[in-house]
Amino acid sequence: MVKTGKWAKIVGKGRAVTDPQVLRQYHSDMSFVSGKLPKCVVRPRSAQEVQAIVRLANAEGCALVPCSSGGPRTRGDTLPEADDALIVDLTGMDAIVRLDKRNKVALIEPGVSFGRLREAAAGQGLRVAMPLAPRKTKSVVASLLEREPTTYPKYHWDMSDPLCCLEVIFGTGDLFRTGGAAGPGTLEQQWASGQAQKSPMGPSQTDWAKIIQGAQGTMGIVTWASVKLELEPHAERAFLAGAQTPDVLLDFTYGILRPKLPDVCLMLNRANLSALLGEELAEDFPRWVAFYSISGYEHFPEERVDYIEQDIQDIARRTGVRPSRRLNGLAAQRLLSRVTAPSAEPYWKTRPGGAFHDVFFLTTLDRAPEFVGAMETEAARHRIPGRNLGIYLQPIQQGRGCHVELTLFYDPADPEQAAAVEQLFRNASARLMDLGAFFSRPYGPWAGPAYGKCPDTVAALKKVKGILDPRGVMNPGKLCFR
Repeated sequence: MVKTGKWAKIVGKGRAVTDPQVLRQYHSDMSFVSGKLPKCVVRPRSAQEVQAIVRLANAEGCALVPCSSGGPRTRGDTLPEADDALIVDLTGMDAIVRLDKRNKVALIEPGVSFGRLREAAAGQGLRVAMPLAPRKTKSVVASLLEREPTTYPKYHWDMSDPLCCLEVIFGTGDLFRTGGAAGPGTLEQQWASGQAQKSPMGPSQTDWAKIIQGAQGTMGIVTWASVKLELEPHAERAFLAGAQTPDVLLDFTYGILRPKLPDVCLMLNRANLSALLGEELAEDFPRWVAFYSISGYEHFPEERVDYIEQDIQDIARRTGVRPSRRLNGLAAQRLLSRVTAPSAEPYWKTRPGGAFHDVFFLTTLDRAPEFVGAMETEAARHRIPGRNLGIYLQPIQQGRGCHVELTLFYDPADPEQAAAVEQLFRNASARLMDLGAFFSRPYGPWAGPAYGKCPDTVAALKKVKGILDPRGVMNPGKLCFR
């Protein structure tokens, strides 16, 4: 049994845990990353405790792996790669520090889940831009830091959106605040003067949040973040348009995104739609659907929705698409309730087979069918049936780019199927990367090939890492820090 005295002095009795059963929960996940058993799990409750943990880790030469979401975990980014690492479990830091309706912003700690923030925001007449049906235990801050796309491309201006400001404890043990939160003054003094921690740039001309985003905990530990919110609509209508191939829907999707007409806007194949709904759709259901919603707010909400609906119908006629509020018996409003809320249990991606692996990357919407075709070819070559391949296309930055997410459903109790999925995951990732897919979030086995293409970026990142975490205590072994 590892002694926990020094850590327990920081976090309190019972919050420095060495129970083997607990440690094993952080030892593996659904990814193809091999983790090592941590020596302890520490559960801080404040930024001051996190700062003390980081400083002690520097003194002891101990690796720290931050974690703020519950399972099922799937990417390997929170699996220790160093011996005798400590898991810094931030789920207990779950305060919604501030909700500001006037400025449409929330300031939250890393343990806050989407469900909690969504409920609190709704009470203020606000809504949260979320990823597609996130799991119930998903941390909002973790999602923001990993740049997970939201289903609202209309409000996605910059790749960091909807993240605003951060408080972070760097690997040196220094506390730092980014953007408008940097000062002068305390948060309370800033609020009293009308500030809202909404401007992400700074201090000075450096966008520090972008250094921390996507870093997989290798630069520091975030103890709170401010996030943009949007107004809750007074009227909202949802629509579906079906097609047998995704390319049929492209011109229509581009057409409605350019004038920023829809709020939610995305595309799904039948396999993903079935998983999301929790039911098998009939074979005569279209293989692909474009899904979108339009909203009206406080003033004349129904009238606003009416004229936007008419504008979209005009675009649909020009592009040969027929959107409707019901498709083959499926009500679009029902799907809206699934898309814009955390997933019910079990998590929707585990419903078809019990486990899954995602291949995701960035491209442009017009190139998405090319990558989808390559993945379908690889899946057929590995004898993975089409019903086990879920596909999700999410326009980002108001349609300028596209997040492509390819989900492989499988039964983890079937060794042959699991092995085939792992081989497909590796081969397809390499094939898609060769075709030009941009793996902007290189987890696990993607890190080597992704960073191997850009040695100048690696050199720059290592310099930054040397400044912010000179002793390398923060999640060693991830990204290019090996």
